[in-house]
Amino acid sequence: MTEQVTQELNNGFNIQEIQAVLPHRYPFALIDRVVSYTKGESLHAYKNITMNEPVFMGHFPGEPIFPGVLLLEAMAQATGLLGFKMMENAADKDEMYLFAGIDNARFKRQVIPGDRVDFHVTFVKERRGIWKFSGVAKVDGELAATADLMCARRNMKG
Repeated sequence: MTEQVTQELNNGFNIQEIQAVLPHRYPFALIDRVVSYTKGESLHAYKNITMNEPVFMGHFPGEPIFPGVLLLEAMAQATGLLGFKMMENAADKDEMYLFAGIDNARFKRQVIPGDRVDFHVTFVKERRGIWKFSGVAKVDGELAATADLMCARRNMKG
């Protein structure tokens, strides 16, 4: 067990490493840290939800709830990170992973300030340049959302 935990910690990466891969910046950078990844298979990341999130000014005053669509966006960012890590040595510097679609999105519980949302994304398959992933979001081990996500690898110069 200790060996597995140590291995997971050594396989993660911090916000600087995330920003070197993803183009998203505040307030739309929705992954705080990658805890672990298994090359070609899966990635575990998280986001800490705080009352300081700009979205809470209007969603909803007096009863802040993190929007489900932003949970899906964070899941998509996690899949982008996994896709990048899968192609790390094969991707061209002008390539980017773009969110291409979502299926079977389900929301199971509200996410509120003070929650840490853990995102677990798994590679399912690649077909004709479209990569399919499955994702789950959990708070304290309780399912918050699930979805199947697709992203496309595209050259941004052409």
